[in-house]
Parts: sequence; structure tokens; C-alpha cells
Amino acid sequence: FSSDTGTIPPERCLFGIMLNISTFLGVATMFVRYKQVCALIPGNSRILRLNRIGLTLGWMSCFGLCIIANFQKCVLYYIHVLGACLTFGVGALYMLLQTVLSFRMQPEFHGKGIFWARLAVLLWSSGSIGTMFVSSLLLYSGLYGPDLVQKLHWDPQERGYTPHMISTVSEWSLAFSFLSFFLTYIRDFQKVSLAAVVTLQGQPLPHVSPPGPGAEEQRLLLAGSV
Repeated sequence: FSSDTGTIPPERCLFGIMLNISTFLGVATMFVRYKQVCALIPGNSRILRLNRIGLTLGWMSCFGLCIIANFQKCVLYYIHVLGACLTFGVGALYMLLQTVLSFRMQPEFHGKGIFWARLAVLLWSSGSIGTMFVSSLLLYSGLYGPDLVQKLHWDPQERGYTPHMISTVSEWSLAFSFLSFFLTYIRDFQKVSLAAVVTLQGQPLPHVSPPGPGAEEQRLLLAGSV
């Protein structure tokens, strides 16, 4: 599995850092997508409801990715599996809702190509989940011996090598399908501009020192110019 690469140090440390950063980026991307849909269709209650559900599912999926990063397979296996189910299972539901939203938002806000691209990635992800589930169930059913969870190095001549390889390829395929789905947001986010507004709250200080050389820049910053 892809998790086998992050079970021993120093790979485990790099694996955790990478996934934690990915969690933050996923949360930010899903929030921007949520705000975009809210801005484009503010009066459609059904789409807004689906949008809120999608954001919740997306953040649950990101939380699962954080669990995967910090609870390694060979340390706490069942917690790691829980994180994988949240990441990939709930993440697939997020992709499904976003695909439905893309269908409902065409052709006014989305082209048909975006919808078909997301549908294709969703089917790719679903196929990878099904293949990984069946092969993993077969591998850990006991037919190929006990304690396979802790096994990291496989020989092609060993029993269970074939379902292990199928599971590994399926899991990597699933990871790439998730990345590909986020790439479909590129065209949408090209139409988005973000601005920061700074607001100073509280009473002014009673004693203010004479303005220094940088006073003009500070006044601009407090006024909201970033």
C-alpha cells in the first residue's frame, strides 16, 4: 500500500509533513469552492444546501487525511483505517456532490466539458475504491496467512503477492484520481479574486507618540490597504 512508505523514520516524518500540508491546502480549496458557488447562485436554496453538505463532507475527508498522516499503519492500524475510510469514502461523496452541482450549474455557470471531466474522475475514483476494497478483503481474509498487516516487504513468489499488488495499484490510482479532481477547479478559480480587509478594533491609545518615518505606511495598513 502507499501507507507502507510512511511507516518507518525518516520516511514517516516526511510522509506526515506532506499529508498535513495537503490537509491544509484541501481545506482552503474546498472553502474557496464553497464561497464561489454561494456567490454565483445566492438564491437557489437547493444548490446552497448541497453546497453546505459538500463543504462538510470535504472537511471530514481532510480530517481523515490528517489522521492518516499522524497515525501510521503499523502503529495504530484501526485508527489508520478509519482515517482512510474518511479520506477516500467521504471524499468520494464530496466528489459526487460537486459533480451533481456541476450538472445543475450548466450551462449558465459551467460548461459541459467540466461536468463530463468531473464525472469521468468520479467513475475512476469509484472503480479504484471497489478494486481496492475487494483485493484488500481477499488479502486479509486469512487465506494467505496471518499478520499480513505488519508485512512491508513482499517477494513475488509469496502467496498473496498478487492481491497485494492489486491493492497497492488501486490505492495509488485512487490518490491520483483525487488530485485530478482538484485540478478540474483550475478553470473555475481563474475567475476568482481574493482580497483581504483589515479592520482595527478598539479604542485609540491616550498617548500617541509623534509620527515617525513609517507613519504613512502604518495609516495605509490600518485603513485596509494590503
